[in-house]
Formats: sequence, structure tokens, C-alpha cells
Amino acid sequence: MITLDDVRSAAAVIAPHVVRTPLLPFGPGWLKPENLQPIGAFKLRGALNALARLENRSNGVVAYSSGNHAQAVAFAAHLHGVPAAIVMPDNTPTVKIEATKALGAEVFIVGITERVERAEALVAERGAALIPPFDHPDVIAGQGTIGLEILEDLPDVEAVIVPMSGGGLISGVATAVKALRPDVRVIGAEPALAADIAASLKAGSLIRWDPVERAQTVADALRDEPSALTWSHISKLVDDVITVTEDEILAAVAHLARRARLIAEPSGAVAVAAQAKFGGAGVGVVSGGNVDPALLARLLVA
Repeated sequence: MITLDDVRSAAAVIAPHVVRTPLLPFGPGWLKPENLQPIGAFKLRGALNALARLENRSNGVVAYSSGNHAQAVAFAAHLHGVPAAIVMPDNTPTVKIEATKALGAEVFIVGITERVERAEALVAERGAALIPPFDHPDVIAGQGTIGLEILEDLPDVEAVIVPMSGGGLISGVATAVKALRPDVRVIGAEPALAADIAASLKAGSLIRWDPVERAQTVADALRDEPSALTWSHISKLVDDVITVTEDEILAAVAHLARRARLIAEPSGAVAVAAQAKFGGAGVGVVSGGNVDPALLARLLVA
């Protein structure tokens, strides 16, 4: 498991290249708008930390992602002047594919169950370095910097509500928060259609859901499953999980746009949907804003 020192070290590494997002008052609680990052999502933190620590990146980097990690790795690779090859599933929103290409990455589109295999093949072919979306200590430590910032800006925070999928974000945030303030509740937020972590915590062991089943949720960035590494953090550090319906997720997207003036993708709004159910003065992490324009337009005129 990573430590508070790992997160603090990551904060120093990524500070020149990320936005230190503010806390915004919202209802009885607060928002941490990571949709304001240069690539529109928190994933930039972990990608920057992981790539900066690679001993050999001369042959480039490879990643697999449904979109936000793809853009983060492409951005970090461009920053360091190395090529990036990104494997993306064929159900990825077009807006995320085009944004990744615009950052200079080579993109490969595959079936939803073929991402890892294709990425590993590219690593072997090119001698490149793999930067996984969540299953890596440096990635987790980078995401954990969000927890440090929340505690610095709101020392008396009651709870931090974090979206979950592969678990890298909540693993890092929980590590930082629990090390500094063990009394602060760390609450995961999941779509009910992809609530494998909620089921795992209830069972006391990791339960695997079929990827086709998880793919039903509109929250496309939350269709992954935790690794052994992220589960080791989640099972020890996460206090509770709130699941939300598809209607609640989409309502949160519209609510954020109308009331907070924030553009969030469905995955980015999941913590806010859960925050409404929590009811207390917690901080909801708005994890990303790379929403399909047509979907956003539909929600705003509904």
C-alpha cells in the first residue's frame, strides 16, 4: 500500500503542471472540481506522477483507457516529448477519442474486453513503458494529492465522497485523508449498474462483475473493476459506499451545469449524486468534465 509520504512526494512532482482546484460551496457541502484540469479530469495527476518517475521512457509509453486516463497519458507524454500509444474500447465516447488524438497520441480501438491484451502487445512490440489507469502505486499516489488539497482547504471536513471504478482515485484520496484525519469519513460513490465494489465490501472479499454488465451504465469512466492493489486500499480505508441510479447521475449532470456552472460528464457527477443522498457537509469530487455535447444538450433542455 502507498503511504502519505508517497502522496506528498507526488504533490511536489506534479505541482507545476496541474491546476490546484478550489473547493466550491454547493448546498450543505462542497465540490472539488477536477473537471477544471487541463485535460478535463483528475487522471492527469496520476499520469504525470507515473510518467515522471519512469527510469526509461525513450521508447514511449502505452496506456489503455476509456478516455480520461488516455488524455492524461497523452498530455504527460507530450509534455516530456515521448510518443504515446493508447488503447481504447469501442464504446468510448467520440469526444474522448478525438481529444486523445488531438494531444498527439496514437489511438487503437478494440473490443471492451481486449484493452489490456492489446496494450501489453504494444509494450512488447515497442519496448515501451505501460502506465495503467489505476493499478500502479505512482498513479494512486498522484490521485491522492486531491485528498491533501481538500484537507488543506477545509481542515474540518466531515466526509469526502469519491467516485469509484478501478479504485485508483479513492485509494489515493483515502490514504491521504486517513493518515492525516482518521475521523474523516471516506465514502465511495458508484453507479448501481456497476456497483461491484459495493458488493465486494458487503461480502468482505473482491467480487467480479461481468464487464458487459458493468458497461450498461452511462458513467463510461466507471466501468472498470478494482485490482488487488486498489482493493487492498479500499477494503481497509473506505468507510461506506453510496450507489446511485442512472436517472440520479444524469440529474446531477444537469444540476451541476445549472446551479454550479460546472460541466461534468456522467462519471464526474456520480459523487455529486451520492452527495445528495449523503445529506451532510461533505466534499464531492467532480472527477471529470469530458461529456458528450449532444448528451449535455439533451439534459439541459429536458
